Amino acid sequence: MATTDESIYSIQNVSRRYGSLAALDDVSLDIRRGEWISIVGPSGSGKSTLMNIMGCMDSPTEGTVLLEGDRLDKMGEPELANVRRNKIGLVFQQFHLVQHLNAVENVELAQYYHSMPDSQEALDALERVGMKDRATHLPRELSGGEQQRVCVARALINHPDVILADEPTGNLDEVNERIVIDFFHQLHDGGTTLIVVTHDAEVAAQGERQIILEHGRIAREVIGVDGTPTKGQKNRDEAE
Repeated sequence: MATTDESIYSIQNVSRRYGSLAALDDVSLDIRRGEWISIVGPSGSGKSTLMNIMGCMDSPTEGTVLLEGDRLDKMGEPELANVRRNKIGLVFQQFHLVQHLNAVENVELAQYYHSMPDSQEALDALERVGMKDRATHLPRELSGGEQQRVCVARALINHPDVILADEPTGNLDEVNERIVIDFFHQLHDGGTTLIVVTHDAEVAAQGERQIILEHGRIAREVIGVDGTPTKGQKNRDEAE
C-alpha cells in the first residue's frame, strides 16, 4: 500500500524539558499515513523522548502533538491510555514480557486492556510471526529473537493504526533481526504506519525517510535509501 498525503502524526514546535535539560527542542515533524519513518541519532539526541511522546507515554513541555487530528498534548491520562489501547502498537528493545505467563497469554494480556482476550486471535497473531508452535512456552524458555517476535504479535493484536518500535533489533542476532525486519516490511506493504527508533544504519535504511536528531533537534532528513525518493514522493512526481 502506497504512502498517502494524509498526516497520521503532526508534531509542531515540540519541546520536552527536564529542569534545565532540553531533551527535545522545538521539533516539528509530519508523518504520513502508511509511511515508514526511521528516527536515528546518537545517544542522548532525543530519539526515545520523541518516541515516548508519540506513544502517549510522556507529554511535551511545549508544542502540539496530533494523532489523526486529535491533540495528544491536551489529553489526560485516561484519554491517553485509550489511545494507547486502540491506535498504537508498541515494540521495545527490552521485551517487557510477564515472566509467569506463556507466549499466548502475554499476547492475550494486550487484548485484556482493549476488549476481551481471544485465544484463537492471539494464536493467529503468533502464527503471523512464526511463533505458534512456541505459544505455550514461558519467556525464559524462548530465545531473545523469539521473545521479540512475541512482542511484535502483542503489538499487532489490537490492529493499531501505527507501530512504534524503539530499538526493536537492539538485542537480536543477525538472523532474528532479519526475521523482524522482514515482518515489518510485510506490515508496511499492508499499509501500517511504522516509526522505528534505531542506532543501526542498516535498519534505519529500511525506512522511506530517516529523521536524524542531534541535541534534541532535527538536524536533517534523508529521503529513502541513498537519497532516492519515497514511494509517496515518486507517485507525486509522476502525477506532476
